Amino acid sequence: MPAQRPWQLGGQILEGALLGRRDDGGGAGAGVRALEPFGARPGARFCLAPGVLSLPARSGIRGPARPGGSQPCRRFLSVSAMPAVLGFEGSANKIGVGVVRDGAVLANPRRTYVTPPGTGFLPGDTARHHRAVILDLLQEALTEAGLTSQDIDCIAYTKGPGMGAPLVSVAVVARTVAQLWNKPLLGVNHCIGHIEMGRLITGATSPTVLYVSGGNTQVIAYSEHRYRIFGETIDIAVGNCLDRFARVLKISNDPSPGYNIEQMAKRGKKLVELPYTVKGMDVSFSGILSFIEDVAQRMLATGECTPEDLCFSLQETVFAMLVEITERAMAHCGSQEALIVGGVGCNLRLQEMMETMCQERGARLFATDERFCIDNGAMIAQAGWEMFRAGHRTPLSDSGITQRYRTDEVEVTWRD
Repeated sequence: MPAQRPWQLGGQILEGALLGRRDDGGGAGAGVRALEPFGARPGARFCLAPGVLSLPARSGIRGPARPGGSQPCRRFLSVSAMPAVLGFEGSANKIGVGVVRDGAVLANPRRTYVTPPGTGFLPGDTARHHRAVILDLLQEALTEAGLTSQDIDCIAYTKGPGMGAPLVSVAVVARTVAQLWNKPLLGVNHCIGHIEMGRLITGATSPTVLYVSGGNTQVIAYSEHRYRIFGETIDIAVGNCLDRFARVLKISNDPSPGYNIEQMAKRGKKLVELPYTVKGMDVSFSGILSFIEDVAQRMLATGECTPEDLCFSLQETVFAMLVEITERAMAHCGSQEALIVGGVGCNLRLQEMMETMCQERGARLFATDERFCIDNGAMIAQAGWEMFRAGHRTPLSDSGITQRYRTDEVEVTWRD
């Protein structure tokens, strides 16, 4: 008997706006790539998840290396009785569907909406992209996980923060699937999804978190059932700063502006002095962006610097600002662990600078790669798994979206 399509149950089918053509958006982030164990970067000395990650062989994802060895460390569980949570993420230009069961990432396919160089992504266009691919992603996630709708115990989705139209398009699908499958629904804070996935993948116990992405920049530490924000951007996020800088230089958006800036920065030789703005525990990036927008073309035209020099200078400046406020938060908390999460967190230069700071403090740095730093469905599934086991449920009457959903608004009842 042929398997049911995931959105079919008892002859009911999602139709209309939920159905669309297949379009992976041209992004390199489509699907999950089987990479080497975390920390495979030559010379890496920071701590990457010793003996924590539990991944089934069929997932194609290798676990972290054992301490002192090069083989992945796995723990095999009888998972038949463990809750399985399916997570939908679509707060920006990434759309992902993930499945998590008791610390095992069973599936995590993803698509990226990529726009031409020099342009950003508009909410309406991004939402149309997400609607066009989300049902195919749902099918792909279930197939990759080897599960059916009957095996799923809960549906989680990103409630916010994020862009309104993409958030709504994904929330509609999550609500519909939950009702068709008769499953509980959970609205997840996007930022907490990043943190919980980072904790799962790396094994960090109680770290000071540097959360850096296209829409958010925060330094966070857990205390008394809340993720407390110690410092943040007072204007635009660091990822937004990098993206808008890429538009000035017409840098490609494929696979992402930040990745291409990182590669160009490796060839930079001259450090151009740029505005450095740290205000207590907060940072500001609008001034440095305005300065670059004003002088970049003149400096390039006169030969004062190259595009690679500007990429190098921007990274060094904004990352130094982030390291400074993270170190100050660690000192305040007496923390010996730092965890980087969010899309900008897979930048190797940022990881190197954070590593140097942690070594000087006798602390450990925890980080992941692009599979789990960049927005993905598994991180929403993992946060949903924690919430589900703690007794959380989201009633349909409260299953909308919240574009400005603060990290510290969520009561973290699943942690001591």
